[in-house]
Amino acid sequence: MNRIPFVKMSGAGNDFVVIDNRDSIIPHELTNFLRKICQRRVSIGADGVLLVEESDLADFKMCYFNSDGKEVETCGNGARCISLFAYLNGIAPDKMCFETKVGIYQSEVIKSNVRVRLGNPTQVRLNFPLQLNDGVHNVSFANTGVPHVVFLVEKLEEIDVTYVGNQIRYHKDFEPAGTNANFVQVRSNREIDVRTYERGVEDETFACGTGSVAGVVILAVNGKVSSPVKVNTLSGFPLTVYFNLAGGEVQDIYLEGDARFICEGQISESAWKY
Repeated sequence: MNRIPFVKMSGAGNDFVVIDNRDSIIPHELTNFLRKICQRRVSIGADGVLLVEESDLADFKMCYFNSDGKEVETCGNGARCISLFAYLNGIAPDKMCFETKVGIYQSEVIKSNVRVRLGNPTQVRLNFPLQLNDGVHNVSFANTGVPHVVFLVEKLEEIDVTYVGNQIRYHKDFEPAGTNANFVQVRSNREIDVRTYERGVEDETFACGTGSVAGVVILAVNGKVSSPVKVNTLSGFPLTVYFNLAGGEVQDIYLEGDARFICEGQISESAWKY
């Protein structure tokens, strides 16, 4: 491959390599390429790669790959970043719709923020026991585009997110796909703290959009939060989740927060041939 133009973007601390792939310069099968450019210190470094592709159904199509090089269904903060990328590059207007593997998303660029409408959660399970190394804990689950376990805690700062999150991510109850793990502390009915161990990154990340939404969904169904909810992330960049609660189900979910253009350049062969 020749040098490939890219943009580095960040949304609430999730960082991404964004590439305009409407000419199909990068086949999805190039797992090794995608994985290697995400490696920090030896390449560009990112939580994942976002590809902008052509769509017959919407303004464009979003394809998302975790830092392990594997394509997954969606990414909340990635959806916000790719929206800003599409707007700044004339691919879509400030109010747009785009295709994902889980359906059509709508988004809007609002000054320095981007708000995206996600799909309704599925597979919601509340307060079930999960055996971990230190005993049995009650957790909940929601699929907000990708699978998420929600673990409510009282002292978030005392949780070893990587150690406990890894146990949940690879737990036999969630095989074969695995799950993301979110640790959530409630500050009030309008504010929560969330830290996330992300599947495919295999570590704690600075933020997770769909994980933040999953935490809000579980708390909303349990009657502990009301819309809108401020979500404090590890990065210090907050997210806001809007929703409607009808008949005990969370609907009309919007995720809003910052999306930032960090830098742009070209990917040379030395970024992935090592």
